[in-house]
This record gives sequence, structure tokens and C-alpha cells, in this order.
Amino acid sequence: MNFTEIAESRQSCRSYDPTRTVEEEKLSAILATARLAPSACNGQTYHITVCKGEAAKQAAKATQGMGMNKFAADAPVMLVISERPYVASAALGAKMKGNDYRSIDIGILAAYITAEAAAQGLSTCILGWLDDKKLRGLCHFDAPVRLVITLGYAKEGDPLRAKKRKDLAELVTVIEV
Repeated sequence: MNFTEIAESRQSCRSYDPTRTVEEEKLSAILATARLAPSACNGQTYHITVCKGEAAKQAAKATQGMGMNKFAADAPVMLVISERPYVASAALGAKMKGNDYRSIDIGILAAYITAEAAAQGLSTCILGWLDDKKLRGLCHFDAPVRLVITLGYAKEGDPLRAKKRKDLAELVTVIEV
């Protein structure tokens, strides 16, 4: 698949096949691609914790407050993305420019993970609704959790939904001087 085909086929999965596990070689390929994601000053100010088995079930529970993300319970893998400290040059730039480079970097990381997962024939969903305290306890760290990405195979027959996106004219302005 080329990148446009990946972008067209990738969607947030909310119907996982709980009977299918993610092959180690596919998970390894996803993590290797994640390592290549660009970040401010190449600082990679994040950490990926891979939760499988019972740990995945516990991570899923930590994303299900107030009835949200019920489908996460069927995902065999949960990728918990936590924040790490800036490298010195990115910290200086963030302070001087008032820009949150870590959040940008984590967004780029999530895009790389979800794109490679789609290329591997797997499905994902990026979850921002989470219980930070529970996930920190489960993953044994004190850094803030920013995202959880579900990973697995969609149930057979899960349809590709039409993409609802703004018209390109609403998203793009071209200025030529």
C-alpha cells in the first residue's frame, strides 16, 4: 500500500476480534516505525508501554470511565503513550516560543503507529479518554499518560466507513508573494 491507500483505509476501530492475537513480527514492525517518527530536536519525549494479556485488559478498563471506549476490552494490545522530559534544546525552544512540542511529537508518533498498523493489516483507535493515575500504576511510571492506542484485528465484516472530512478549501490557504 502507498501512503494515500493507508490513509484512505485507516479508521478508528471500535469492533475488535478478541480471538485474534497480534503477531510479534507485526508489533515489532509497528514499534520500529514508531522509533522513526520525527520529534523536536530528535528528543523523542515519549515512551511506549506495550500492554498485552491481562495488562491490556487493565489498561482498557482505565480508558472506560463513564461508559466510554467499551470496545477497548476486546483489543489484544494497548499501547500506552507517556510523556518524557524534553531534551535541553527542545525545552529552551518550548519556553522561548511558548509551544508544547511534546504534544506535537506524541501526535506525530501516534500517526506513525496507526499508519504502520494499517499497513500491517491491523486496526487501531487513539484514545484520549483515560485514567492517568490507574495507567501510571499499571505501567509503573510517574510520567503523565497522554494517549492510549488500541491495536488488534477488526472483527470480520467490520465495514470501512466513509470519511467525513472538511472540504480542502476549508483547510488550505495558499499565499503567494
